[in-house]
Amino acid sequence: MRDAAAVSISAPPIERRTSVVRTWRALTGEERRLVELMRRIAFGRIERLCVINGSPTFEPMPRIVREVKLGHERTSGAIAPSVDFTLKQAVIELLAELQAIGDGVVALIEVRHGLPCRLVLEEAGDV
Repeated sequence: MRDAAAVSISAPPIERRTSVVRTWRALTGEERRLVELMRRIAFGRIERLCVINGSPTFEPMPRIVREVKLGHERTSGAIAPSVDFTLKQAVIELLAELQAIGDGVVALIEVRHGLPCRLVLEEAGDV
């Protein structure tokens, strides 16, 4: 019988999506501002958000459109500054997209339940 430590099994590599787990405290001030804005909007959209060096900027301010469903109880999505939490995957993916843009303008971020659910980018076409 072979020693279990000496046996080496070679398996094909498994493709994994590598994503860094991000927490609230790991965000920059502008990233926090964007997350807070999405939570405050709850349902709606952020239009024409400028991105500089992969980070959202609020100069000039983007256009904010909130949807309000009448006849329903509203809840607050406020974040206590002393609380740290792991970001939802949708937020991590949004921040990764902003990093990939580098410098530019996001045409639209659609927000549902305080989270980004759709991103619309304008790109110049190569002629």
